[in-house]
Amino acid sequence: MTVPLAIEVAEAQPRLGELTVVDVRAPGEFATGHLPDALNVPLDRLERSVPDLREAAARGPLLVVCASGGRSESAVTELAVHGIAALSLTGGTRAWVAAGHRLEHPEGPVRAVWAMERQVRFTAGGVVLLGLLLGLFVHPAFQLLSGAIGAGLVFSAVTNTCGLAVLLGRLPFNRRGAGSRA
Repeated sequence: MTVPLAIEVAEAQPRLGELTVVDVRAPGEFATGHLPDALNVPLDRLERSVPDLREAAARGPLLVVCASGGRSESAVTELAVHGIAALSLTGGTRAWVAAGHRLEHPEGPVRAVWAMERQVRFTAGGVVLLGLLLGLFVHPAFQLLSGAIGAGLVFSAVTNTCGLAVLLGRLPFNRRGAGSRA
C-alpha cells in the first residue's frame, strides 16, 4: 500500500490530534498565524532538524504546512530522501483559512509580515525596476541586473526552488519569533 504525499484540509482537520504539524514557513510568517500546535521548522533549516523530525515521525504522522503548499511539497520530498514519511497540506494555510478554520497566533501583538511569495515578488520587481532605471539614467550595463533577476526567476520556476526566498528568509524580520512551538 502506498501512502499519499498530500492531504486535503477536510481530511487533515479531524486528524490534528494524531498528526505532528510542521510549518516550514519563515519564523516571521509563522508568527502571523499557524495551525494549532504547529512546530516551526523553516525549510532552509529542515536538513539540520532531520533527527528531531525522525523522532516525531516515529510517534505519529507528520503534516507539513506552508502558505500555499509549494514549500511543504518540497519539504515532504526532502524528508523522504531521509526516510521520513510526511504529508503536505494541499493549499497550505490559505486553504485552511478558506475552509473556515482558525489559525493560532502567538501571545503578544501580531506583526504584519508579508508572505514569502509576496516578499520575493516585491524584491524581484524592485531590482528589475532599479536595473532599468539605472540603465536609462546612469549606464546601460545596469540593465544586466534586470536580466539576472529574469534568469533567476526562470531558474526558480524550472527547478522549483527559490534562492531569493532562502535569502529573504534569513533577514531579521523573517527570523524573529522563531521557536519550536508557538
